[in-house]
Amino acid sequence: MKVLVTGGCGFLGSHVCEFYRKKGAQVVAFDNLTKHELLRTGYKVGDARSYNWDLLKGMGVKMVKGDIRKKDDLVNAAKGCDFIVHTAAQPAMTVSIEEPEFDLMSNVVGTFNVLEAARKHDLPVVNSSSIHVYGNRINDTLKEGKTRYVRKPTAIDEDYPAMQGEITPLHASKRSAEIYVQMFTDTYDLKAATYRLTGMYGPRQFGGEDHGWVANFVIRTVLGLPIKVFGTGKQLRDILYASDAASSFDAFYKHQVPGIYNVGGGVKNMISLVECLDLIKEITGKGQSITFEKVRPGDLFYFVCDITKARKNLKWEPKVTNEEGVKRLVDWVTENKGMFGG
Repeated sequence: MKVLVTGGCGFLGSHVCEFYRKKGAQVVAFDNLTKHELLRTGYKVGDARSYNWDLLKGMGVKMVKGDIRKKDDLVNAAKGCDFIVHTAAQPAMTVSIEEPEFDLMSNVVGTFNVLEAARKHDLPVVNSSSIHVYGNRINDTLKEGKTRYVRKPTAIDEDYPAMQGEITPLHASKRSAEIYVQMFTDTYDLKAATYRLTGMYGPRQFGGEDHGWVANFVIRTVLGLPIKVFGTGKQLRDILYASDAASSFDAFYKHQVPGIYNVGGGVKNMISLVECLDLIKEITGKGQSITFEKVRPGDLFYFVCDITKARKNLKWEPKVTNEEGVKRLVDWVTENKGMFGG
């Protein structure tokens, strides 16, 4: 088996590459090594960008420096492959608001190019989307508990209306990409799926205030840096550990039932921001300096995936608990303090 992973040097992509190498597959990591998002974190950007490249190269992954906005490069990289996992993206809402054209070209044109590569080579493909496509009108359905927002029903399935509430460029680009995936399935009979992913975390995540909040909290706790929480801190997610996210892609390759899937930790892995901070404090034994700031535009206060569809069609469900996953992330950050300035 041979797998092409777009964004292969990113957080999620690197774990997909690792997953398939451990299975003995040939893997091509396609990545432009952008420093765009990392420049906002204050980390040692050069070290952070080369970390995954060097790690994957050492695993025997074929490394291709390329940009998903260049279709011919993607088509060439996909030649001889059996499957495409598309994880390359502009993932941050803040960046999308500041640079909407960059967001459009990365998330919409880039995804179209990936789909064209899959069509030309007749390959199954999974597109990585986000639960943010549902919009933030969910916020209006919540009640405030002691440490988290609550909602009935607890979990949200794929039939929940999308694009409701306050819409940012990220909402628009991610939903547009989803529609293109659906079009390629309907018009060209492409075996394609879209995963609406939520709350991913794990080792090799260089999380900052714009994206990757679990890792951001861990990094700042381990290094003794101040932590900003935007809003009450009662925002809730069903966080998903990296290896479980990686295995979900292989589940599609095995079963190839096209469609949209909510892919997250599910009800068992619900946790709020303040609950997560407490868990990190308990694991590290370190104090935290936390300030609460006003809510940012488009913020979604609550999402818990109903993973019934993925469980039924793809025979997939997460295995790693929040306690296990956060502990592994803490250990990785502790071992690699130097990349974060510590």
